[in-house]
Amino acid sequence: MFMASRIQTRAFSASARNLSKVTVLGAAGGIGQPLSLLLKLNPKVTDLALYDIRGAPGVAADISHINTKSKVTGYEPTPSGLASALKGAEVVLIPAGVPRKPGMTRDDLFNTNASIVRDLAKACAESCPEANILVIANPVNSTVPICAEIFKARGVYNPKRLFGVTTLDVVRASRFVSEIKDTDPADENITVVGGHSGVTIVPLFSQSKHPELSTNAELINRVQFGGDEVVKAKDGAGSATLSMAMAGARMAESLLRASHGEKGIVEPTFVDSPLYKDQGIDFFSSRVELGPNGVEKILPLGEINDAEKKLVEACLGDLKKNIEKGVAFVAANPGK
Repeated sequence: MFMASRIQTRAFSASARNLSKVTVLGAAGGIGQPLSLLLKLNPKVTDLALYDIRGAPGVAADISHINTKSKVTGYEPTPSGLASALKGAEVVLIPAGVPRKPGMTRDDLFNTNASIVRDLAKACAESCPEANILVIANPVNSTVPICAEIFKARGVYNPKRLFGVTTLDVVRASRFVSEIKDTDPADENITVVGGHSGVTIVPLFSQSKHPELSTNAELINRVQFGGDEVVKAKDGAGSATLSMAMAGARMAESLLRASHGEKGIVEPTFVDSPLYKDQGIDFFSSRVELGPNGVEKILPLGEINDAEKKLVEACLGDLKKNIEKGVAFVAANPGK
């Protein structure tokens, strides 16, 4: 994530070749507003486009007063407004959708959010097929395949440009470990693989500084179901919006750094992956090296212990069903 000192106007020094338009679809929502704020503070974002079914111009007017150089535009909820928001975008983030409520799983949200993501993916395919698409809308395990199917149907699918944002799982795991070990969370870098829902979330503590934590069932459960902790604490008033916004901003920052030529940028993210295709699982979150063209290299899982192998095995069954659900949704509901 960008350092605090870099959010000051005087730190901004983008050259013409590093001009970056970033678009947020769902910018007036619980995730969209703090996400838009964080992107306004990022000196790599020079043109911030905000779109929602209501309220985007207001959010844009508000954050446009922040003293960083980026231009902020809020677009009206019309087909032409959406197209204008997307045209020329380098990165598109999609937090649009309805939030979870107590007792709801991510899959409970499926039908509503699937339709929203389908329609926004169509707009992206038409207006910015070359952009990096970052899907935040849940359930990510299904919404990313929905986007892929929409792009395939229009002949513009590039698997290197489509990402499911699983960064919050990494952020949570690193923070939870720091609480247990009394360390600086910035020094903890826990790899989390699989998907972005319940048991599909697999933290690989054996690859961290604390391999003994790989058998800590309570910690693993907390990483897998951390979202439920937030929903319960908010007493039905919302879900993980602020931490998710930070995670989305971090992923966008990493992509922008890589696109501007920085080497060695690696983030776990849910992408079209070869790792388990032989088992019929086309998407999987693992460590991905980013580059100017999006996905540069999908890194292998590496060595994991027996406890983690069992977690991966449990992950794969659910993940396959989630992916198939997204593909089937588009087949049955192609939309207009």
